[in-house]
Amino acid sequence: MSESSKQSPLHQCHVDAGAKFAEFGGWSMPLQYAGGGIVAEHHAVRKGVGIFDVSHLGKATVRGAGAVEFLNTQLSNDLNKIDAGQAQYTLLCTPEGGVVDDLIAYRFADDDVFLIPNAANTAAVVEVLTGAAPAGVEVCNKHDAFAVLAVQGPKSDELLERLGLPTGHDYMSFDVAELPALRAAAELDGIRLTVCRTGYTGERGYELVVPSEQAVVVWEQLMQAGEDLGVRPCGLGARDTLRTEMGYPLHGQDISPDISPVQARIGWAIGWKKPEFRGHEALRAEKEAGPRRRLWGIRAIGRAIPRPHMAVLGADEAEVGEVTSGTHSPTLGTGIGLALIDARLSEGDHVSVQVRNRTEEFEIVKPPFVTPGVRGE
Repeated sequence: MSESSKQSPLHQCHVDAGAKFAEFGGWSMPLQYAGGGIVAEHHAVRKGVGIFDVSHLGKATVRGAGAVEFLNTQLSNDLNKIDAGQAQYTLLCTPEGGVVDDLIAYRFADDDVFLIPNAANTAAVVEVLTGAAPAGVEVCNKHDAFAVLAVQGPKSDELLERLGLPTGHDYMSFDVAELPALRAAAELDGIRLTVCRTGYTGERGYELVVPSEQAVVVWEQLMQAGEDLGVRPCGLGARDTLRTEMGYPLHGQDISPDISPVQARIGWAIGWKKPEFRGHEALRAEKEAGPRRRLWGIRAIGRAIPRPHMAVLGADEAEVGEVTSGTHSPTLGTGIGLALIDARLSEGDHVSVQVRNRTEEFEIVKPPFVTPGVRGE
C-alpha cells in the first residue's frame, strides 16, 4: 500500500476493530474486519444491519445563483425531476460519451447542490465543473471536510431511530438533522448530519454525511446502539459482493471513459429530453445506432468464479466479450459477474469464460441476481 495513501477520519476505529486495509482511489480503507470477514459482513447487511465507512468518496459543493440550471447542462440526469430534499444518481460524461464519473447529487436548493463522486475521480469532476461554471457559480472540493457512513440492511431504521435520527423518508430523499448526543456536548453543539435513503448494497439503508471531526463520535454511537441488533462494521470487500449481486456498476470496471452508459444499460440515468448535457451528441448517436456491446450479468453453471478481464467466449470459442466485475455470491453460493458482451447475444444464452487455463460455462442473465430490498418498507 502506498505511503501516500490518505486515511479516513475513522482510521483508528478500524485499526481497533482488527480491519485489514486495502487501497481504494488513493485511500487506505477497510477491506474486511476480524471476526467473520467478507461473508459474515455480507450476510449482516442482507439480514440485519452493517455500517460501512465510505469516507473515501468525494464531496463537492456547487453554489450560487443558477447552480441547478448550470449542473443540468453538465450532468446526464435531469435535476429538474427532483425537488429540494431529494437526491439523484447521475453521470458526468466525456464529450465522446464515456463516463468521467457516476455520482449522487443532493439538491438542497436551486442555488445549492452537494455532490458525492467516487474517490479517484473527485478532482477530475471538480476540474470539469469549475472550468464550465458561469460567473456567480462556485464549485468547491470538500473531499476532506466530511465523512460518509453507510448504514445498510433491514434493521437500519431501528438503529438510526435509537439515536434519534430521522428514518422512513422516501428512497433517494434526505433530511438534515442534529444527533441528540452531539447537541448535549457543548463543543459539538449544532453539528448537523445529512441522512439520505441511499446506498450501494441493494438493501434498505441510509448514508450519513458527517463533518469529519465528528465522524468518530457518530461511528461509536452507531456501533454501541446496534450491539443487540448484531450490527457489524463492514469493509469494502462486502460492499463489492453486495453491489455485484445487484448488478450496480463500478466506475473503472463496468463504466469508464471507454464504456458508455448506453453500453452499461444505465440510460435511465440520462435526461434524454434535456436540450443538452456533456456528451449528449455522442450518446444520442450511440442510442440511435445501437451499441456494439452491452453489459450483462453472467452466472456460473458450475463452480467457477469470474474475475475482471477474463475473456468471454461464444459457441465457436471466438471471443465475444470481457468480464468487468466478478465474485462469488455469498447469497447464492455461486460465481456471478458483469461482462461487456457482443450485442448480438442476449439473456438466456450460454457463454464460456476463460478461467486461467480452462473454460467454464456461464449463463447470460439480467441483474439483479438477488431480489433487491432497497425500497422495502
